[in-house]
Amino acid sequence: MAEKCPTPGTRALVLVLAYTGLRWGEAVGLRVRDLQMLRRRINVTRNAVEVDGVIEIGTPKTHEKRSVPFPSFLDLPLAELCEGKRPDDLVFVDPITGAGFVRRPKTSEGETSWYLRALVDAGVERLTPHDLRHTAASLAISAGAHVKAVQRMLGHASAAMTLDTYADLFDDDLDAVAQRLDEAARGANVVKMWSRSAGER
Repeated sequence: MAEKCPTPGTRALVLVLAYTGLRWGEAVGLRVRDLQMLRRRINVTRNAVEVDGVIEIGTPKTHEKRSVPFPSFLDLPLAELCEGKRPDDLVFVDPITGAGFVRRPKTSEGETSWYLRALVDAGVERLTPHDLRHTAASLAISAGAHVKAVQRMLGHASAAMTLDTYADLFDDDLDAVAQRLDEAARGANVVKMWSRSAGER
């Protein structure tokens, strides 16, 4: 068997998972046609799930297609992966065989896992693919994304589901919200008006 080492494709896959919040099956099911490079959007239209060793193609988990943004630093890695491919070709291919769907990494492979090596190569801490989805949500929320935007990004059925899952992260933003409200009030001279009216009393 070929050595399980990170490739540009596996490194890019890890980064896509960590910065877009795609589910594993959504990421490995991506075709070249699903990438809108100029708009920096990934069109999530299908889900490649492994069932009893066989990859089955279906719709995304909520059965709804969605468009997910990706950061500009992924422009070059994704463009290189698509170079010379046809629209229906997979963006990510199996790192061992060089063809076909990327299989979900097995924890039993331990230190020899291409996935663990790809995490190190991408500068990402040791997290499961599902943990990387949570990482993407955390990054989006800390960047100030609205709950509806995070919902659409992750493909949740409702904003309530997003809030139920990440309520603690949104709570962390409450101090920042209060600070922005204070700045807005000062800018509108509300504080001065309040001070004057308090003095008149």
